[in-house]
Amino acid sequence: MKTLPADTHTHTHLCRHAGGIPLDYARAAAERGIPEIACTDHIPFPNDPRPSIRMTREEFTTYLDRVREAQDARLCTVLLGIEADYQRDLVQGHIQEILGSADFDIVLGSLHTGPFWDLAPGDPTATPEFVEQMWRTYFLRMAELARTRLYDVCSHFDIVKRAGIHAPMPLIAEIVPPALDAVAEAGMAIEINTSGIDHAAAEAYPSAQILSWMKEREIPITFGSDSHNPDQLGRHFETAIDLARAAGYTHRAAFRRRKKTLVPI
Repeated sequence: MKTLPADTHTHTHLCRHAGGIPLDYARAAAERGIPEIACTDHIPFPNDPRPSIRMTREEFTTYLDRVREAQDARLCTVLLGIEADYQRDLVQGHIQEILGSADFDIVLGSLHTGPFWDLAPGDPTATPEFVEQMWRTYFLRMAELARTRLYDVCSHFDIVKRAGIHAPMPLIAEIVPPALDAVAEAGMAIEINTSGIDHAAAEAYPSAQILSWMKEREIPITFGSDSHNPDQLGRHFETAIDLARAAGYTHRAAFRRRKKTLVPI
């Protein structure tokens, strides 16, 4: 069985839009020859009594306990992680408090607000002007995320294309490099997130072009399936490895207690 790289983006039932518990993911990793995974459920938000995509603050202890259970099973290496969705008004205070409340190995930074979740090709509101503004706003926020210095990895870096609306290359060439510069200055990594292959985007996050710009800046990579069920663990990782190597990558970032090292792919 071929050994695949660590899968550092997974979600459990505590996210309310996924299935399984950390132990289920550890078992799936052992079966598929994945030596290491990170549990990265969404950070709880305050004043959110009926969350739709994240655990409550009260469930955070349950999350830590279930990750510890998976670690104790010793089926594979299990990292304690979290996907700390960037929201400007929560950075000073809540997000910092949660990140300081446990010994995390890896913290993913992501954006989940914006019309790109539902705006599909053919929608009458998807005018060229609207699409341009949507993409510009997204990457301005991504640069903001990086400048907080709170995160280790940018997850699904260009997920703005999720519903299948791709920006023209001249626009991408204008707006993406400044965000990459901010990521590089922050010393962060960017994941190759393979979930986009199964979305309407029909390709990984980020694109091959963005990967090449990342390599020019020596931004490290990680691999993340963004699994929402254990059977998605490591999905399309062979494709992701090919993309990484085509961009010139020979190593990936590994994290322990939020300290980054580089290991061969």
